[in-house]
Amino acid sequence: MVYSFKGYTPVVHKSSFVHPLAAVTGNVIIGKNCYIGPGAAIRGDWGQIILEDGVNVQENCTVHMFPGKSITLKESAHVGHGAIIHGANLGKNCLIGMNTVIMDDAEIGDESIVGAMAFIKAETKIPNRSLVFGNPAKVINQVNDEMLAWKTKGTQLYQQLPKDCHESLKEVEPLREVPAKMKIQEGIYDTLRDFMKK
Repeated sequence: MVYSFKGYTPVVHKSSFVHPLAAVTGNVIIGKNCYIGPGAAIRGDWGQIILEDGVNVQENCTVHMFPGKSITLKESAHVGHGAIIHGANLGKNCLIGMNTVIMDDAEIGDESIVGAMAFIKAETKIPNRSLVFGNPAKVINQVNDEMLAWKTKGTQLYQQLPKDCHESLKEVEPLREVPAKMKIQEGIYDTLRDFMKK
């Protein structure tokens, strides 16, 4: 669902995928290979929202701001399920954990990882490569090379997902029985704990 608002029509690169159950409204610019999941709301009614190339905004996320503000989610920013980004800017290749809330005029540094359910207060400035947890959120460590490699690999899966959705996602009637030879998907990505053990 893509909506024009007061003469502003969203711009979505053809390589990106906006799920039909997402809502993208107004002054929104979505770059290449971005994924917008079902239930996500990206509302550029009061200011501009830019998603640079390779950004993903997963299921049930909200991206919005106060009137007159504009925000950018920089290249390869990764926004986990249920997060709220309200008037905040996200740095390159950062990870925002599930159900995190980031308030107005906050800045998340490049390659930072914000843990699930963190609350980042308005105007907070998070330095590059910070590991951030809590409510209120605090920097507890630096993101090491192994953590960053794990995060980057996960984002690459989401950067492949738009192509996969364009090629294979379709509305269907459900099956009424489980097929006898139903395959289980391969494990193609480890949890951080399992990744660090390797």
